[in-house]
Amino acid sequence: MGKQNSKLKPEVLDDLKSNTEFSDAEIQEWYKGFLKDCPNGQLSVEEFKKIYGNFFPYGDATKFAEHVFRTFDANGDGTIDFREFLCALSVTSRGKLEQKLKWAFSMYDLDGDGFITRQEMLEIVSSIYKMVGTQMKLPEDESTPAKRTDKIFEQMDKNKDGRLSVEEFLEGAQKDHSIVRLLQCDTTTSP
Repeated sequence: MGKQNSKLKPEVLDDLKSNTEFSDAEIQEWYKGFLKDCPNGQLSVEEFKKIYGNFFPYGDATKFAEHVFRTFDANGDGTIDFREFLCALSVTSRGKLEQKLKWAFSMYDLDGDGFITRQEMLEIVSSIYKMVGTQMKLPEDESTPAKRTDKIFEQMDKNKDGRLSVEEFLEGAQKDHSIVRLLQCDTTTSP
């Protein structure tokens, strides 16, 4: 008693198979691990920040983890259940570029109005800089969050209205892989 069933119901498994890129065995394996870390079947923002922080020991991942958490928490109830976790993981790890970019867009669009403002971009980019700490050597025109934000907007904001639509974001990122690199905070220059 008290021990949660570590097998998913067939209808839940079918739902996850049709909404993710994972096999039956992978879904079951992820589920076991999720229950081990979250015995109550829910992941709180505090637990998520702690786990996320372990991946970035030289910086402060707190703020960025909050943004990722918000994007994983599809129903906005303040917790991540297994379905939300696996669907987001599927997009971020196995999704096509356009799916990943739409997911990233939703993370950058802090107020959910369908546009990324310069301030929203600056908030996310600043949280990335805090997360990676001083581990990265950046070119001069990307040496601060504000400079990186300016560079992204210069390349993506085609109609110069000070905000990025999902179309501008997708088009800009798909045409120029250096933008994807900027968004991911990758400093390598290879294509």
